[in-house]
Amino acid sequence: MVGATRSQPALGFIETGSIARGIEALDALLKRATVEVLMTVVVPRGKYLIMIAGGVDEVRESLKAGLAVAGEAVIDHFLIPNVHPQLLPAIKGRVAVPGLEAVGLIETKEVAAAILAGDAAAKAAAVTLIEARNQPGAKGLVVLTGELGAVRAAVAAGVATITKQGMLIAEVVIPLAHEGLAKSLSGP
Repeated sequence: MVGATRSQPALGFIETGSIARGIEALDALLKRATVEVLMTVVVPRGKYLIMIAGGVDEVRESLKAGLAVAGEAVIDHFLIPNVHPQLLPAIKGRVAVPGLEAVGLIETKEVAAAILAGDAAAKAAAVTLIEARNQPGAKGLVVLTGELGAVRAAVAAGVATITKQGMLIAEVVIPLAHEGLAKSLSGP
């Protein structure tokens, strides 16, 4: 990562309700500090998502600049100082797993909340993140698998990070997933 401190990888995220303000925020945050742009995308309902990575200080400074420019168009934002290594692959797409044990699902009103919940879930217990990203309608979804107790702990930790924000739509733990569910939930 450009400008990243290996010992403290950080992830920053801004979600705006305006595409134009989102692009303007991206320009401002790139001018503030050296960070790597991991994702920019327009999602349904005219929202714009920006995800950056780098050292904690660089990401923090970039986010400040982007948030100041985006102003009232900001729907959500966050900084994760020590991002879990499973999170980025789960954001980019469904992660293939050899099989499913218990399955945990966290559905959120916005994408940012799902990414935060996914990071917290992966840090809380020995689970495998399958997905933590946007869904149709600009909702967020976290899908994970592992031993039942670990899945319950991970889902609880993920939900705890977003409940105070009112972002939770649903949380589900499936104790023993049917083998056919793997094709629907896991990557190619």
